[in-house]
Amino acid sequence: MTTIKNSVVLVTGGSRGIGKALVEEAYARGAGKVYATARDPRTVTHPDAVPLALEVTDPDSVAAVAERAQDVTVLINNAGVSTGARFLTSPIEDIRREFEINYYGPLLLTRAFAPVLERNGGGHVLNVHSVLSWLANGSAYSSSKAAMWSQTNSLRLELVPRGIQVTGLHMGYVDTDMTSGVDSPKSSPRDIALAALDGIESGADEVLADDLTRWVKGALSGDLASMYQQLAQ
Repeated sequence: MTTIKNSVVLVTGGSRGIGKALVEEAYARGAGKVYATARDPRTVTHPDAVPLALEVTDPDSVAAVAERAQDVTVLINNAGVSTGARFLTSPIEDIRREFEINYYGPLLLTRAFAPVLERNGGGHVLNVHSVLSWLANGSAYSSSKAAMWSQTNSLRLELVPRGIQVTGLHMGYVDTDMTSGVDSPKSSPRDIALAALDGIESGADEVLADDLTRWVKGALSGDLASMYQQLAQ
């Protein structure tokens, strides 16, 4: 199992929200170095973090970060976007953009860093999903996270023989900029970061970070009408 102490961690989207909390908690657990990526690395505010410019949809940008961070042992694919795009009404370009960032971005990072992690003796990949990986709501976001969940499950099988563990992190609303317009109970970014790093250190395949997520995961084996009340009418 992976321990955070003395590890070298890379967090995408590490300048705010859950990403910022992950950077802080990694250092609190004794990480030797934490790379924090952002489109604008000047937005990374942690005094000890190593800021790196990254556009997760750009293969050249991903390759440049992988070349720079050859000592990474823990990769955290946290960067994501929610535009509010809807399947039947939004421009197809908006839907495609969410998949480019939320699905292809983590895949590009994992493909680039898998050889790095393997050379460094194995390591860990954490993919930040959502309860919407399992609960459809008609948005491009939920579908992109569902696709990412499937990607994570496949990558886990591919990477275990190479000494690399993979954890999927699922949670409901978190108090970040992304959910600023949502009037519902929210977890704190720090609580999500604590659960995520606990999952890495315990070798968990999945982290279900709140009660809603645990309920939804359990309901997957039941009738669809138990999750979607519209179908029970």
